[in-house]
Amino acid sequence: MKTKKSCRGTAALLASALALALSAALSAGPALAAPGEITVVLPEQPANLDPCRSIRNDIGRIINMNITETLTDIQAEEGTVEPFLATGWQQVDDLTWRFTLRDGVKFQDGADFDAAAVVHTINRLMNPNLSCDSRSKFGDIKLTPKAVDPRTVEIKSDIPIPILPTLMGTVQIVSPNLPMDKETNSPVGTGPYRLDGASPERVVLTRFDGYWGEDPEVARATFVWRPESAIRAAMVSTGEADLTPTIAVQDATDPDTDFAYLNSETTRMRIDAQMPPLDDRRVREALNLAIDWDALGSALFGDDVLRASQMVAPGVRGHNPDIKPWGYDPQRARQLLEAARADGVPVDKEIRLIARNGFFPNSAESLEAMMGMWEEVGFNMTMVQLEAADWVRYLDKPFPPERGPTLFQQQHDNNTGDAGFTAPVMYSSGGQYSTIADPEVDRLLRQAMSATGDERAKLFQEVFARVHDEVVADVPMYHMIGYTRVGRRIEGWRPSLKTNSEIRLSEIDLKD
Repeated sequence: MKTKKSCRGTAALLASALALALSAALSAGPALAAPGEITVVLPEQPANLDPCRSIRNDIGRIINMNITETLTDIQAEEGTVEPFLATGWQQVDDLTWRFTLRDGVKFQDGADFDAAAVVHTINRLMNPNLSCDSRSKFGDIKLTPKAVDPRTVEIKSDIPIPILPTLMGTVQIVSPNLPMDKETNSPVGTGPYRLDGASPERVVLTRFDGYWGEDPEVARATFVWRPESAIRAAMVSTGEADLTPTIAVQDATDPDTDFAYLNSETTRMRIDAQMPPLDDRRVREALNLAIDWDALGSALFGDDVLRASQMVAPGVRGHNPDIKPWGYDPQRARQLLEAARADGVPVDKEIRLIARNGFFPNSAESLEAMMGMWEEVGFNMTMVQLEAADWVRYLDKPFPPERGPTLFQQQHDNNTGDAGFTAPVMYSSGGQYSTIADPEVDRLLRQAMSATGDERAKLFQEVFARVHDEVVADVPMYHMIGYTRVGRRIEGWRPSLKTNSEIRLSEIDLKD
C-alpha cells in the first residue's frame, strides 16, 4: 500500500477503528486457558517457518530453541558461548574447527542427530540456490563440513574464523530429511516442541515426547498475531493471551506486567546507493541531516532510547565510540540537495520508503514523521507498507530489478557481542543486505573477520567510521529499548537480550 501526505487525513478513521477493536478486546473478559497451554501474541505473521530464515524475529520467536536448536548457546549478557547440541569443540588449524556432538538425540521425525545431519544443515545454509538469512552472519565466508564419525564433525572455512563456535550459535540444526533446495513451512529439529499446525491465523507447537532434555512445563503454545500494540497489551491484560514480546512505550503502563529491557536491536533506513539520486553522497548526507532525531526518539520510543551512529550498540566488540550521530541541520540538507541538482543529479526523482507492517512499536509512525521531514527539505517521497513476506524481497540480494531508488526500513539484532555478525552482511560488496561496493571497506572486513582481540575491534571500528563518514551507506536511527507484557499466569520468564529473536517456551513456568 502506497501512502503520501494525503493519507494522513485518514488518521481519525484509523484511530476510531483501533478504539473499537481495543474496546472489544477489553470487554471480552478473561479467557480460561487449559492447564499447560499458553497463547503468545506477536506483532506480525511470520513470512514462513524455514529455520534458514530464523535470524528474523518474525520466524525466530516461534521456532528458535523451541522446534530447532543450535550446536552452541550464546550467552548474550555475559558475551560467552556454552555447549548445547555440541558438547565441546577445538580448533584443529587456522581454518578448521572440530565439534563433538551430543549422543542420544533424535529429530522430531525420528531421524538421528549425528554428524551427517550437521553436514546437511551447513550445506543447506551455504546453498546459493536457497534464500537463507542465517548465511548472512558469515558474510562472504564459505564453510565446508565433513563427518569424521557419527559424533564428530569438522567445519573448514576459506578464511580463519576465530569466533566460529559463537557463529554456530546462530545456525539452527535441521533434520536431514528437510529439502536442500527449497524453503519449508514444516520445520523439523531436535527441540522440545514440534510443529502441530500452521495457518494464516496461528501457529501451534506441542511438546515433543522424544526430547533429549528435561520436559518443559508448557505442553502447548499457540502463536497468534495482531499488528496494534494496544490490542496485544489488552489481550494479555484480559487473559486472552499470556505473553506479548513487544509493545509500544505508551502501552507499557502496568508495572506488575510490563517490563523494559535492554534491546539488542538497532534500526536504520538502508540507502540504495546503486540508484540515482541515492548514488550521490551529498544526497545520502542530506537524508541524515533532515531528521529531528531528538524529538522523534523521545516522542515515539521513550526517553531511554539511544541515538545510533552505527549498526552495533555500545558494548559490542567493534563499536566505535568516536563516531558522532548525524545532527539535525535542515538548512545544510537543502544546500546539499541544491548543489547536487546543479550538477545534474535527479534529486526530484521519487524515492520509495519500503516499510514493513508491524515491524516494531511505532515503526509506521516514525516513518510518517521522517517522510514529512524529508519532504520539507526537498525530497520527493512515497511510502510502501508491506507484509513481511513481501518486505523480505527487498532485504536480500538479488534485489528486485524494478525497485527504483529506495530507502529500506530495517531492524538488526546483534546479541552476540561481536561486530562480525553485523558489518559483513551489511557493508561488504557481496553482503546479502549490502547496496555498496567500497574496496577499502571490503579490505578491512576481510582482515577483521580473521583477527582476534583488540586488533579485531580496531578493524571493525575503522569499517564503521568509513561507512559513516565517507560512504554514508545508511540512515542510522536508534538503539532500541524493548517493552513486553507478561501475563500473571507466567512464572520464571522475563525478557532479555534474546527476546527479539527467540522466546524459549521451556523456560516458562505456569501458576495453574
